[in-house]
Amino acid sequence: MAGGIQRAFVSLASATATRNGAGFMPCQGLYYSPEGRKPKAAFIASHYNVDFSEHYPAELMAQRGFGYLGWNTRFRGNEAFFVLEHALVDIGAGVTWLKQVAGVDTVIIMGNSGGGSLMGAYQSQAADPNITATRGFKLPEAVTNLPSCDYYVSLNAHAGRPEVLTAWMDPAITDEADPASVDPSLNMYDPDNGPPYPADFIACYRAAQVARNHRITDWCLNELKRLEGLGMFDRAFGLYRTWADLRLMDASLDPSERQPRLCYAGDPKSANYSPRGIGLTNTCRTWLSMWSLRESQCRGAPHLGRITVPSLVIQSLADTGVFPSDAQGICDALAAADKTLEFMSGDHYLTEPAGARDEVADRIAGWLNSYGV
Repeated sequence: MAGGIQRAFVSLASATATRNGAGFMPCQGLYYSPEGRKPKAAFIASHYNVDFSEHYPAELMAQRGFGYLGWNTRFRGNEAFFVLEHALVDIGAGVTWLKQVAGVDTVIIMGNSGGGSLMGAYQSQAADPNITATRGFKLPEAVTNLPSCDYYVSLNAHAGRPEVLTAWMDPAITDEADPASVDPSLNMYDPDNGPPYPADFIACYRAAQVARNHRITDWCLNELKRLEGLGMFDRAFGLYRTWADLRLMDASLDPSERQPRLCYAGDPKSANYSPRGIGLTNTCRTWLSMWSLRESQCRGAPHLGRITVPSLVIQSLADTGVFPSDAQGICDALAAADKTLEFMSGDHYLTEPAGARDEVADRIAGWLNSYGV
């Protein structure tokens, strides 16, 4: 598409984080806009951990006349110390910059991949302050006064941080300190168990995944009590075996156009027994803030239930980590009276098939144009 793109580096402090002693600001990103123009509508996208400064939709949306702030909170590349309330404050700094400095009238949330639930939590908190402080912290005043956004887009988004981890975690591990430990009766990679997986195995497996999440939460709470008695505030620990969603191996579960026996890290079994996985390093408080089914406020549905702005949910059908039921669940959970769910061909990052990224950009732009944006 014709037309140049300009990029501007944006570097900000936030209400709860100042400039680091080494010199860098806690919040950083890149703002994309059409060359020679000052758009009145712009996106903001952020993630719990991944650097979104060069987020792939940014140039595509700028080519279509929009601004796009690929935004990073203080926790980019530093997920082990994530605390939700401070991440939301940092996103608020980006939204404020769009309105006060970039001169934007309309802000569109882009909730992509793991960042979907984070951006959903932002809009939820901005519209109806609801979160409580992570254990051991005080809720910052700034998180109760966040600027709201005007539209919500969910693109290949996971339902929530605790939900995706639990759906992916391997319940066959018998010793959290030993990544090689296996209960054969729950081993999805044992051919005797499938695929295809029988219904009774699936039920036991899913229940065991939830139980594992709860066991880790219990351990974190007990460990925090122990540490408090020793005069310590927190500690780090490792989390292993998080590439074990039954849908990775059994394409008959939640059917789509995805290639079976494939995950974002390649072969699921190899990835599952490697040190490459989500949630690999945590502190006890980070587990409670981000991953715990019982304690985390990063679960998607409660926040989606407070989002009433017009919303668009797009899901690619060859995604190996987000599945059709996940997208349907996001759409169902949104409180917006005006919401749309669309499916399209493509992998998680829309690198395939050819033209998929332009197609999704056209869909999003067309949807916004229908509102006069």
